Amino acid sequence: MSYAPPDACSRLLHGPHEAAATGRAWPDPPRDLIRDSWRRSLAAGVDVEAAGAPLVCDPAQLDDIRRAHPLHPLLPLLATTLSGLIGDTGHIMIVSDGQGRVLWRDGGAAVLRRADRVGLSDGHEWVESAVGTNGIGTALAAGRPVHVYAEEHLMRVLRVWSCSGAPITDPDSGRIIGCVDVSGLSRSLHPATVALVGAAAKLAESQLALRMHERDERLRRRYESLRVRPGVLLSPTGRVISGDPGGRLGERVPLWDDTAPPSERLPGGGRGLLRLPASGGERPRPSGQRMILRDGSVAVLEPFSDGYLLRTVPAAAPATLTLSFLGEGVPSITFGEHERALSLRHAEILALLALHPHGLTAEQLSFHVYGDAGNPVTIRAEIHRLRAQLGKAVSAKPYRLACPVEADFLVLRRSLAARDAAALARAYKGPLLPRSESPEIRRERDELEAQVRACLLRHGSPEHLWAYAQTCNGRDDYEILERLAALHPTDARAAAARTRLLP
Repeated sequence: MSYAPPDACSRLLHGPHEAAATGRAWPDPPRDLIRDSWRRSLAAGVDVEAAGAPLVCDPAQLDDIRRAHPLHPLLPLLATTLSGLIGDTGHIMIVSDGQGRVLWRDGGAAVLRRADRVGLSDGHEWVESAVGTNGIGTALAAGRPVHVYAEEHLMRVLRVWSCSGAPITDPDSGRIIGCVDVSGLSRSLHPATVALVGAAAKLAESQLALRMHERDERLRRRYESLRVRPGVLLSPTGRVISGDPGGRLGERVPLWDDTAPPSERLPGGGRGLLRLPASGGERPRPSGQRMILRDGSVAVLEPFSDGYLLRTVPAAAPATLTLSFLGEGVPSITFGEHERALSLRHAEILALLALHPHGLTAEQLSFHVYGDAGNPVTIRAEIHRLRAQLGKAVSAKPYRLACPVEADFLVLRRSLAARDAAALARAYKGPLLPRSESPEIRRERDELEAQVRACLLRHGSPEHLWAYAQTCNGRDDYEILERLAALHPTDARAAAARTRLLP
């Protein structure tokens, strides 16, 4: 790729620059990178006649800010990599944070003094919204290495400088955390400098990645050694380190507030919990906060050592539908914490769905309720009204109960299968929906009645027979009463049975 010499570039850009500075139409717009930067800068209200970059950091706090920044240990590496471009060459090396604040610089005394005049010094801010197009701010905005010729700066005072800058992305958080820049007078800084600056940024990123993997391994070993309750192990920035073998969470769980400015967000989308602080300072340490993961499951975030543990919260068990349909009382249900009485028709429908757990079509359900005279349209209307009370507990296509079900007549069935006379006597309160004329309910009711009576006569004790004799069908059952009447004459149950047997 060829580059225009500085003088030629200055002549080409003089007209567009003056037009942009005065708000007139640009006769020959600059290259796309600079055109977009000028537009962002002008939209931010940059003063092209300003004297330099603003000072935004308190000099008394600057040392603390530097020590807390993740690039602090890598300064010797950057200085060594770019040593051939600074020193007596008239160039200056600058390292900023992700907000464009100059934290470190290096160069000869003469060029440093000249840089001081425009604020190219520690604690000054070089984002585009503060000083317009420049090697630091434009590299941070574009997210890639850039070279800015002298005349491509918007601020007039900067047009004697050229600069090459490259952003540095933290592989741990995915954020741009800084920028390395080499600046110099326009005649001395070759545009190819941007390639060396870009290589230095990549070298810094590789060192950050190495340190990140070492931290991950220490955290993983600590987690495994403690044998804590299983969970997904996360880095402080939400990267998944272990515990997610299926990869359902992706590479990162967003922990941060998506209302934060773009420079303070983590990639990956989703709604997180925390606001990411500026460079330096302690991150918040949430405890017991709940998150909705991208697969819709709910998890609790807990601090663990220098990272986090994410534990999935078991889905709440669906409410159980309990049917009380035996005996002469009004049929009723309990769903969750609510008990209510039912109409006979709704009780019939629920009983039939409980007896057919795999579901019934509208036609089948209509036949079971009404016989040959049934109409599926009527059943659909009844189901609609029933779902208004029970919601998704009744599902369609086919109609079935979509929640755990307990029913007194199902308990009766299980007791009969086990030939457990004691359980049978406790469970039996009378016939199933005795007022129902549904063909299927009548068949089930008669069958249960015959089986209960036969089982108690065969296996029941006097106590079991007496319990059955208190039900509507057992009250006048001749054979049951004869068994009870044969008890010892002093037994009160025998006397009651003999009384019932009198004509």
